[in-house]
Amino acid sequence: MFVYSMRASTIKLVGVICVALTVLITLIAFVPTYTLSSEASANAGDGAANYTYDKIKTADDVAAFLSQFGWKVEATPTEVKTVTVPSEFDKVFSAYNELQKTQGLNLSKYKNKDVTRYTFVVTNYPDYEGTVYANVLVYRNRVIGGDICSADVSGFVHGFEK
Repeated sequence: MFVYSMRASTIKLVGVICVALTVLITLIAFVPTYTLSSEASANAGDGAANYTYDKIKTADDVAAFLSQFGWKVEATPTEVKTVTVPSEFDKVFSAYNELQKTQGLNLSKYKNKDVTRYTFVVTNYPDYEGTVYANVLVYRNRVIGGDICSADVSGFVHGFEK
């Protein structure tokens, strides 16, 4: 059996601590933050809207999330799929991200990330006879985007709020 020991000088020890702190600070700086935009913060501040976007682990959690906005959905999702947020947004995806920004969300933080998309059929959409879907994008147990849309080609797309 071989035992190798090494005597570390104070300068080496301080150097290792500095490198470790630098790595820790870098990691903290690059981890996506989950803050609401100023528009969503203003809405949340007036007491009209306090929505929970985290702790989403199952399809039931997604249905409960949608119920915060007053939507009733079918018990099981029509689709649960892993999708990748594109690394560069084209014209259509940029417009979709603008919709997300009006909800206090921003997909640009998640470029090139795999996210889970849950699609439910909305059963209580007012004054509309066609099929309406709720799409919810989840990353690491947190809602990062989504929409309410019609299945018609000339239909509508809007945020979670009625």
